[in-house]
Amino acid sequence: MRILVTGGAGYIGSHVVLELLAEGHQILIVDDMQKGNQANLFPETEFIKGQIQDPSVLEKVFSQKIDAVFHFAAWKAAGESMTDPFKYTINNLNGTFRLLSAMSENNCKLFIFSSSAAVYGAPQYLPIDEKHPVSPENYYGYTKLCIEENLKWFDQLKGIKFAALRYFNAAGYDVKGRIKGIEKTPANLLPIIMETASGIRQSFQIFGEDYDTPDGTCIRDYIHVSDLASAHVLALHKIAKDGQSLTVNLGSESGYSVKEMTNLAEKIVGKPISHSITGRRLGDPAKLLASSGKARDLLNWKPQYSDAETLLSSMWQLYKSLNH
Repeated sequence: MRILVTGGAGYIGSHVVLELLAEGHQILIVDDMQKGNQANLFPETEFIKGQIQDPSVLEKVFSQKIDAVFHFAAWKAAGESMTDPFKYTINNLNGTFRLLSAMSENNCKLFIFSSSAAVYGAPQYLPIDEKHPVSPENYYGYTKLCIEENLKWFDQLKGIKFAALRYFNAAGYDVKGRIKGIEKTPANLLPIIMETASGIRQSFQIFGEDYDTPDGTCIRDYIHVSDLASAHVLALHKIAKDGQSLTVNLGSESGYSVKEMTNLAEKIVGKPISHSITGRRLGDPAKLLASSGKARDLLNWKPQYSDAETLLSSMWQLYKSLNH
């Protein structure tokens, strides 16, 4: 297949590109490189620098037949989405709708969408499954939900089959070390711990230690980015074969607390990692865990690398090689 990967030089996109190349697909990447990393562009891919809102970029992309689209080009900082919603409207919403419109015009019918567990909002029960009510607590989560709702219509009206994959905290790096570029300006705990361990940051903060959890710090569901990547590719096979759209959660189903991850990281890195404990952050639930039963059943998917040890050691492998 000839496949478009938007945001393909970014963190998750580049890992998906690796999986697709391993299957022998032809890959075209569109990335404006604001979050993308030059080191994550592989020589066997075609690359266009630009934004999906740009009609001339879309024209260039669809000048040859595209069989499927993997869509990762989105802003994703929940806090920023609340202070600068227009940035998220223009990129996440407008960009996606322009892309879908170009797909429809060019008879491209397969769309793999990087969604988010942020569509659920505060958990009403755990683990969160796909039947859990959707009620985003930030504008970023709303943009993901809004796109999902539109995809259902475009399936009905235009025959575009989609897979919407909702995940929590993507972490880790390719265990074979083929991804060389680190994520730019990460907002998640594990890369922040690694940035501190490798000297990019002076220190990091743990927000709150008085939660109703065994050690008082928040528990989160972490999923290795290579496990995410394999699920995206399985989702493509599934919708191409069955002609049915699907929405599934992707999680490891095992939670780790902030302190557990910090302690294990110190063990792997072999030294203390400077941090301080501060007050709770607004809107942080004590525990978030996903149920991935549906992904297991539909896609025959099983995480291979999402244990805490592999997550952290695959990250340290890359971060310690950086010279700061």
